[in-house]
Amino acid sequence: MLPAEVRRAVDSYLGWADRLLPGRVVGAYVFGSTALGAYRPGRSDIDLLVVLDDKPVTGRDLRRLRALHASQLPRVLVGLARTRHLFATCNTAFVRRADLGLPVTRIEPVGSHVGHEFVAGAAFDVNPVMWQVLASRGIAVRGPEPAELGLDPEPGRLRAWNLANLRGYWAGQAGRVEAGADPMRAAAVEWCVLGPPRLHATIATGTVLSKQEAGTYAIRTFGPEVEPIVTVALATLAGEPLPVAPLRDEWRVRTAAFMRRVIEDASAV
Repeated sequence: MLPAEVRRAVDSYLGWADRLLPGRVVGAYVFGSTALGAYRPGRSDIDLLVVLDDKPVTGRDLRRLRALHASQLPRVLVGLARTRHLFATCNTAFVRRADLGLPVTRIEPVGSHVGHEFVAGAAFDVNPVMWQVLASRGIAVRGPEPAELGLDPEPGRLRAWNLANLRGYWAGQAGRVEAGADPMRAAAVEWCVLGPPRLHATIATGTVLSKQEAGTYAIRTFGPEVEPIVTVALATLAGEPLPVAPLRDEWRVRTAAFMRRVIEDASAV
């Protein structure tokens, strides 16, 4: 069962898709945080997979996919004006129906959009982690149930894919945190503190956690010394008042140290 806010956003999005690409959208699936039961009304985005038919994708089609991306803007801006938060934005990956049965790392996406950016020929969410969520907990809005799609998340690649992500993107992010001079924003703490333990948990257990679950996992795995900065991240995620301690001047050092610890430990798991 989709939250009402998600259902409205996805129905509106698919309505535009059917106007811009009549008959071309043969499947639509919600995955990501919503599928993990972690959607937060008024705060969360929506991860969506849209399946196109097997006709060749032309430059005209890509222009229409860009227009589909832009179609959300009026609805999203109304929500922003009302709540001061961007939410219920569909971040979408587009794939062809014929490619769904391929091992996920061999799928060539048609394109994707996240936030304000549209990219042709690539989609970060077409990866072993998100495909595992889609296969096990994805929610069909249009088309067969995910279990009937013949998806191959390549579970044997989960560890290597997550380690590469930690050593690449997240190690680089830790370096940027360390190099910063100004006090960190709470939103940056949330992103940097809750992201790496999600990957660590998948490496260690094979399961994919929500951000909330990753915070609990981080405290349980790395001990009480990380709890103060994890609590800041969890309070930000929930939209709750921030704890008095640690002081904001300590956030940067604590965040970077925690990220480095998670990345280093994951290699030994």
